[in-house]
Formats: sequence, structure tokens, C-alpha cells
Amino acid sequence: MNLLLNPLFLSIAAPFAVAVAILCGLPQRWSKRLAYLGFGLPALIALWCWANFPANNGAEYAWFVRASTGLEGFGISLALGLNGVSLPLFVLAGLVGLAAGLYAIRSTAERTKLYLMLLLFMQAGLMGIFASEDIFFLYFFHELALIPTFIMVGIWGGRDRNYAAMKMTIYLTVGAMLSLLGLIAIYVKSGANTFDLMALREAVAAQPIAATAQKYAFGLLLAGFGILVSLWPFHTWAPLGYGAAPSSAAMLHAGVLKKFGLYGLIQVALPLLPDAARAHSQILTVLALGNVLVIGLITIAQRDLKQMIGYSSVMHMGYAFLGLVCFSTLGTGGVVLLMVAHGLSVALMFLLATSIHDRTQTFDLADMGGLAQKTPVLAAFFVAATLAGIGLPGFANFWGELTIFVALWNVSPWVAAAAIAGVVISAIYGLRAVARVFFGSPTPALNGVMAANPPADLSWGEKIPALILLIALLVVGFWPKSISTPLNAALTAPVATAKTAIP
Repeated sequence: MNLLLNPLFLSIAAPFAVAVAILCGLPQRWSKRLAYLGFGLPALIALWCWANFPANNGAEYAWFVRASTGLEGFGISLALGLNGVSLPLFVLAGLVGLAAGLYAIRSTAERTKLYLMLLLFMQAGLMGIFASEDIFFLYFFHELALIPTFIMVGIWGGRDRNYAAMKMTIYLTVGAMLSLLGLIAIYVKSGANTFDLMALREAVAAQPIAATAQKYAFGLLLAGFGILVSLWPFHTWAPLGYGAAPSSAAMLHAGVLKKFGLYGLIQVALPLLPDAARAHSQILTVLALGNVLVIGLITIAQRDLKQMIGYSSVMHMGYAFLGLVCFSTLGTGGVVLLMVAHGLSVALMFLLATSIHDRTQTFDLADMGGLAQKTPVLAAFFVAATLAGIGLPGFANFWGELTIFVALWNVSPWVAAAAIAGVVISAIYGLRAVARVFFGSPTPALNGVMAANPPADLSWGEKIPALILLIALLVVGFWPKSISTPLNAALTAPVATAKTAIP
């Protein structure tokens, strides 16, 4: 298939081209108009790929295309394709990107052109991460999406934005560098002399990497990816950064970009370094329980709505790491399901938190109350997003958590019981937030704010992005096989050499 006609390439090129056009001086009116294309086309392509993906494709890559880069001598080529693992996350990137983009286009942010340009570069990187079959470009697209995050927090961030931007930069740069060292170690020790993921899997299947090399390579990847995913105790950058970040940036980073580390472990580390992964399973279990229990209790103690959402995002990453240490198709499949569900629900929560702030002028839970009478639609969306985060049946989160708990029970009932306690913790802080924001008597301070500026319910500029995310949560919640069927085929298939090209 010709590169320029490949749908995966178009999903990356469209937001990148619009961002470059804005950078070159496109007028603001046209910047906003083209931004709809930059965010909309990747989402439409992602939905088309989801609808047309062959259910039993296994580990083969659909819509595969390879383009020359001039770096083939180093084993680097631009190779794009989707398998059953990357497809759900590619769809996640498209949908969250569309919701965040629509919210940004209708926002009143200063320097709107720069704001949209950075978001579009971020969107291009996100689509590229999950469309890349070559792990060099997988890492490259991650960096393309990561750098705008620092800039956006520093310019448009809220309280403590400079400190938050600096802390995020330090932590995530260290995490990215450790991850890069781990990927280079695999490249060197595999003997394949390529970054092509399928070629690496074939080489390792024929001749496994030595145990000592596996140990150090996996240690680097676990440390690097763990920092990027906010694994306890290397998590402190995340709540602070999300609390300061502008809404659309928080939606894209917490909803999609943070999944890069888990995706790298599933696609790269576990298949290529299986012995080292099992050797690190005990320590990873302890750290993951730290996310669920320690961070869960810290989340309960939060009195700032946005900080609470940030800490809850960190907490739920613990479930994902626990699913990985099961070393089973059920556990790993549950991780992918949970990543998709969490990405949709946390993006929705950040969007709604900003909508609440716009009407109350505060994130302090103690200063809120009675908002349901003034904004019933906002209340309904927030309650639905909260129930999704808790894992109520009918939402996508339920299937991700359930499959992980079942897989954990098969490995260790005690660890499973500790993980299930996190559901109770989620219910406590989630329902408490609903009660404080929307029910009860408004505080005197809030009465004063609402008297001066009566709050309106959600506008269509807020409803449409929220509906996109909520509908996706419900579709996967009621039809999980739309993700699980190709996912199971990919996780159970042997190493494949052929790539499927679909016209």
C-alpha cells in the first residue's frame, strides 16, 4: 500500500500538517477551522479501523506499510500497522484526541493558535505511538507527544504551574531516558540488528537473550516505563502535573500518553524479556499494591477536586500493573481493556472538573454544594463518570477490573483481595465528591459566586466532547467483544512473520 494513502499514516500526518500550518502563520480563524480536521480525521480513521479490523487477525499487522528513512543500515524504518493489542489504544487516542480538541477549540484560552498547535503535535504523536511497528519510532512519537505537555503546563497551567512543569520535565525525562536505554539494550543483545518488533520477536524466539542481559534490560524498562506510568513511589509528578495542566492537555496525557509505559511493557518487554519479567514479578506486585492501597488512601484525603482525579488516575494504574504480573492472556487482556476504559473515564472527569470550576470558581470540595439544582446535565455526566471509574457494570471499566481480579485470583487470592479493596476506596472518594459538589446546601461562598454569576448548565461545546467519551465507555461496556476478540487473538497467537495488508 502506498504510504500517502495508508490510513494510519494519514491519522498521524493530518494533525501534524495542521500544526505546521499554524506554526507557519495561518490566521486564527483558519487555524480553528483546520483544527477540526486535525482532530476529527484521526478519530474517524480510528473508528473505521475498529469497524474493519479482522477479528481473528492474531499477531499479524493490518494496514501494514513500510517506508524508507535512510536509516535502514541501523535497523530503523518507518513501519506502521495495527494488531489486536494496539488497535484499542489507537481508537482511544483518536476519541480522546477528538474530545480534547473540540473542548480546546471552543475554549477561551489565551494564545489560542499556540495552544491548538501544541495539542495537534501531541495528537500526531499519540496516533503514531500505537500505529508504530518499529520500536524506534514508537519511542520517537512518544517524545513528540511528551514535549508539548511541558510547555502547555508552564504557559496555561493553574496553581504551581512552574513547579509542576519542572517536576514533570525532570521525572518524565528520566523515565524516557531509562526506557531508551532499555530499548537499545534489546537492540544490541538480541543480535537482530533491527528495531522492527516482529523481527525482534522472531530473533528472540529462535535464540533468547541471555539471562543477565534480560535482567538489566528489563530493569531499565521497568524503571523507565514505571516512572512514565506513575508507578508508586515514582508517582508524585502526576497529581501535581494534572492539577496544574490545562484541561485538554490533562485529558490527552492522563487519558492516552500515560498508557505508553504499559503498552511498551506488553508489546516489547514481556515478549522479548520473559524470564526477567517473571523474576521482577514480586517487587512489581508490591509496588502495584502501593498504587492501589497507599495512593487510594491519599486520594480519599484530597480536598481539591482536580487533585483527587489526579491521584485516582495514579491509583488505577496499580490495577494495570497487577494484571501484568499474572502472566496470562486473561490478565494482560484485562490490562488493555482497563487502559482503554481508564483513558476514556479520566479524560471525561478532567473535562467535567474544569466545567465545575468555570461555574464555581473553585476546585475546593469544601466550598461546593447544591450544584445539581442549577446544572442537572453536568450532575448527570459527573455521576456517570464517577460510577464508570468505580467499575459499575455497563461501563468499560467493569470488564477491565473484573478480568484483572479473576486473573489475580488464579495466581494469589490474597493479592486479589487486597486489589478488590481498591474498589471500596474508589467508591468512598468518588461518591463523596458527588455528594459535596452537587448535593447538600451550597456554602455561603458559593452562594455569593452564583448570585453574581448564575451558573448555566453544560453548553453544547462541553456536551459533545463529554458525550463522545461517555458513549465510548458504554459501547465497550455493553459490547466488550469489540475489543476482546482481536485482543485475545493477538495475545494467544504465535510469533507471526507476515503482515496483513488490507486494501
